[in-house]
Amino acid sequence: MKYRRLGNTELQASVIGIGTWQFGGEWGHDFSQKEANAIFDAAREAQINLIDTAECYGDHLSEQLVGEAIQCDRDRWIVATKFGHRFYSFNKRDWDLSPEGVQQQLEASLRALQTDVIDLYQFHSGSNQAFDNDALWTMLDKQKQAGKIRFLGISVSASQAETNVYQTARATQVGANVIQIVYNRLQRTPEESVFPLCEQQHLGVLARVPLASGLLSGKYAKGVTFPSNDIRSQQNEEQLRKKLEEVERIQREEVPAGTPMATWALAWCLKHPVVTSVIPGCKTPEQLRQNAAAAELAGND
Repeated sequence: MKYRRLGNTELQASVIGIGTWQFGGEWGHDFSQKEANAIFDAAREAQINLIDTAECYGDHLSEQLVGEAIQCDRDRWIVATKFGHRFYSFNKRDWDLSPEGVQQQLEASLRALQTDVIDLYQFHSGSNQAFDNDALWTMLDKQKQAGKIRFLGISVSASQAETNVYQTARATQVGANVIQIVYNRLQRTPEESVFPLCEQQHLGVLARVPLASGLLSGKYAKGVTFPSNDIRSQQNEEQLRKKLEEVERIQREEVPAGTPMATWALAWCLKHPVVTSVIPGCKTPEQLRQNAAAAELAGND
């Protein structure tokens, strides 16, 4: 495993992290604690130390599975979670970015994670109006002073490019050290818009969805369908077809022979000098081990 400094914090994060959206049950599988524990045992073996979760991956469900899995050795992990939503059901969430609501979410996250402090607490894809609430950031700064939060970050939207630029440009003004953004071989927009701002402010960058929701794993061909309880089933059929055609071209023309496409795709993200870590999800210990192998292709730091 390789490690990189997370922005201008003192945190040394593994270049491969664990994304845990899948633990909330929206990727077609409900995880047991035993299954989550096995994934984290594999992460220990691979020397991964970075976990990304959120308040609305289930109703703090992902956080609960994570918290139980790491309670025996909490201090070895960098735990990142998020705030801004209340979860009700599959694909149904309400916004709550009021200072009072976020403080309640923070306390709920601390309980779910079985911890006294969250290493990275991230604004979760909210609007610019919610972002520009000084009272919110004042409250969060007080929570930092109280020792409940170590560092703040901004997890920017998957689709709002102008919002992403606006919030990233103001990251240091609100005390944030890290930007989390969708970045992968099929989605390169951040290279021109967000990454230069991250470099100017010495922000850490977490690349989420680095496998394009599994499309860059090499497992799916044109015509694939996903079950209704899998969030990928919501994609437009024509857009999905075009993406898979592009994946076939990439695999044919860019991926070296003998290299698994998923491993190559993760390493591709890490070759950008601004990216600190990638945070792919995984459903099994074997998938986690395959993800971890990308560190060997990431190049020297």
